Amino acid sequence: MNDNPPTITSQIIASHSVGATVQVVLDRLFAQIKNEEYPLGTRLPSERALAAELGVARNTVREALDVLEARDVINRRPGSGSFVTYQSEAETESPEIAVAFETSPLDHLVVRGILEPEMVRLAVINMTPRDISDLERLMSEIEGVRTDVLEFIKCEENFYRKIATGTRNPLLASCYNLAIESCRTSFRTTLLRRHLTPKRILDYQQRYNVLFNAIASRDVERAVEFIKLHLIEEQKLLLQNL
Repeated sequence: MNDNPPTITSQIIASHSVGATVQVVLDRLFAQIKNEEYPLGTRLPSERALAAELGVARNTVREALDVLEARDVINRRPGSGSFVTYQSEAETESPEIAVAFETSPLDHLVVRGILEPEMVRLAVINMTPRDISDLERLMSEIEGVRTDVLEFIKCEENFYRKIATGTRNPLLASCYNLAIESCRTSFRTTLLRRHLTPKRILDYQQRYNVLFNAIASRDVERAVEFIKLHLIEEQKLLLQNL
């Protein structure tokens, strides 16, 4: 047995909230991918085949694949299957990445509560007309999503990144990018896959439209108050599902 402390490689798929059976499947699949039983570019067996091979339910395999996709270990192509994108040479063990993978859901919300109100305040003050136009385009992309959870998350991330860069504070933007990296970890992907229904997507679209309008109208007070209330709702959702 190897008694060395685990590296980021072995921790990459550790999750704070997936069940024990899902974690076992994650460990097994990631080990097979890392050991090149499934080399870069190859297609994984179907969910049904993996479930039969591992002796688990298909929804357990599906949740494990959600985590692997969120960590850029695989890429799922509708109608084609899941393909390996992991490359060991591309790994980094920087402290920043380590922190991202070790951050819990509650840790993440605490940091968002610190960063986002000031980030929004600075964005309202400093965003240029072109920034506002870009943000409007990103808002349109958010509103164009109906049921695709992963696409919605991607659009949401881009929206927040634009607000962060609009602060004209590169250090703040960099800190927020790290927060987004933590946000992309398995706890949020699996949580939203279960609970981000079309109705909830619509609710989020309406919320972000309110935020956009506050930013576009240069209403600092309304924008900051909105983001604080939004974070409270996010915290309630998280606590309901821990």
